Amino acid sequence: MTNTHKHITEVQKATLRRLPLYYAYLEKKWHEGVISISSTAIASSLKLNPIQVRKDLASVASTSGKSKVGFAVRPLLDDLASLLGYNNTTEAIVVGVGKLGTLLLSYGGFEAYGMHLVAGFDTDVTLHTKTIEGKPIFEIAKLPSLVKRLGIQIGVIAVPASEAQKVADLLIASGIKAIWNFAPTIIETPHNIVVRYENLAASLASLSSMLEKATFEASQSINEENSPQTTLPNVKSEGPKSYNPKTKRKETLW
Repeated sequence: MTNTHKHITEVQKATLRRLPLYYAYLEKKWHEGVISISSTAIASSLKLNPIQVRKDLASVASTSGKSKVGFAVRPLLDDLASLLGYNNTTEAIVVGVGKLGTLLLSYGGFEAYGMHLVAGFDTDVTLHTKTIEGKPIFEIAKLPSLVKRLGIQIGVIAVPASEAQKVADLLIASGIKAIWNFAPTIIETPHNIVVRYENLAASLASLSSMLEKATFEASQSINEENSPQTTLPNVKSEGPKSYNPKTKRKETLW
């Protein structure tokens, strides 16, 4: 059974956040020689609910999975890549070329997911003659003209929190339609601007909390396994008794 290709606007936001995870996992399995896979196997590997995974994949797959076989990996990868825009490389810029900005510009893995960082911008004049992995660093004043000339639609904010709103305003005024914000603060934007937040400190705190919970649950499980078991004595139950006038004794009926 074949479905029509889905558009990204038809997919729920919660599902959309999981799709890159599915794509990365399926791409790995494809390179390992796996040609079909079940939603249960995917869920088990990614520690997700199998019913949720099945619903997610059914919402994006152009071809339904088969019973006892699962989804064909290659067509499913193509569907995910098409929906997520991985087949159409989108150019982006980074504002803030400190340690984080430098790391982002140096990373070559974004292109596999359809994003190409073309340049960085910073107020530090000592950086304006440098390049990072072939990507030039410009002064902030040149940002509007470059964005408009190249038709850039995505801006990455990697500046301190105190500067984030000012940078966001500049990006939007220059024509940017989507912002990936690494600054640990909320920015105000018009309703038609897409914003994705990446708070590394909050993610680390969440990971630490999850680790603490997992460690506590593991210790509780070990304590339960090592606790002494109390066994009740095996007492034979007797049935109801009746009085026998001949023997003048109570006798068990069965």
